[in-house]
Amino acid sequence: MFAGLNGWHLVIILAVILLLFGAAKLPALAKSMGQSARVFKGEMKAMKDEDAASAATDTTASTQAPATTALPIPVQNAAETAVNPPHDAGTQR
Repeated sequence: MFAGLNGWHLVIILAVILLLFGAAKLPALAKSMGQSARVFKGEMKAMKDEDAASAATDTTASTQAPATTALPIPVQNAAETAVNPPHDAGTQR
């Protein structure tokens, strides 16, 4: 995508950026970009650490035998199992 850029193209791009933002704002802009990159890098590292920790707990949980508990079998009432006809069963169209 940027393979055709040579040194003069980069100089012109930097000159345009300097004209747009001004010389006074460029250090503040570079500082904020550096801080943003640092925060992003820290968050990515935290996500990788969190994923590794959850993967470790998943493997230990899968090696343990699951706890079994006896659950009562639900009994259905006759009223719950009765089939009700649709409301328009007697009408013809």
